[in-house]
Amino acid sequence: MDEKGILKGNNRKEAMWNKTKLGEPFKKALERFKEKVIPRSDFDPTSLLQFGLFMSMAVINILQEVEKKLGDEGQKVVIDALIKTGYTMGNQILENIKIPAGISDIELMSFLVTIVNTQAWTSIEDPRIDNEAQCSFDIIWCPLQDIYKAFDCRVQRYLVQGIINSFRDSGVLQYEYQIEFKSTIPAGAETCLFQITKKNPNEKDRWEEYSKALGKKALEK
Repeated sequence: MDEKGILKGNNRKEAMWNKTKLGEPFKKALERFKEKVIPRSDFDPTSLLQFGLFMSMAVINILQEVEKKLGDEGQKVVIDALIKTGYTMGNQILENIKIPAGISDIELMSFLVTIVNTQAWTSIEDPRIDNEAQCSFDIIWCPLQDIYKAFDCRVQRYLVQGIINSFRDSGVLQYEYQIEFKSTIPAGAETCLFQITKKNPNEKDRWEEYSKALGKKALEK
């Protein structure tokens, strides 16, 4: 794999990146992990990937089983739980946030997304600010790409919805944004390509609308 993109802790090229302070999700657990586990000579970091994949498969299996046996009501319960989980993650990313003077709204949105991608999803991200109304990013590697089918990635949509709701409710961003994917690795693309654009007034949320369509399709299956 070419060393493109960034992982957690790496710098972005924008001058405002190092002036912006964002939260550290699950800080207490991370501090214990850094102190007690990482220094051990027998620690193998691949075990964390195995654990994460185990939990991810549990989530998709829970969703599929409740859809099969409980239908629309069961699906709604799981989706609400996923959105709630995403909301909590969003709040932790915003905890004790420090925003420098002069940062543009699209820069802040892009920086927040980098934290989501490189921390919540442990992915390799190649982020870009395209113009004052749009940013985008490629996910070069995602820990789920080898076990999730393209349709399974809808689980991530509900978690992202919760994060979006958290950012919106906090008022930290001046504008609301449309988030759309253009390609995904599980569907055969080289990268997962996402585009984020400033939302027009009274415009329907495309992320939420497409998530609803996928939920309906799952029940029909």
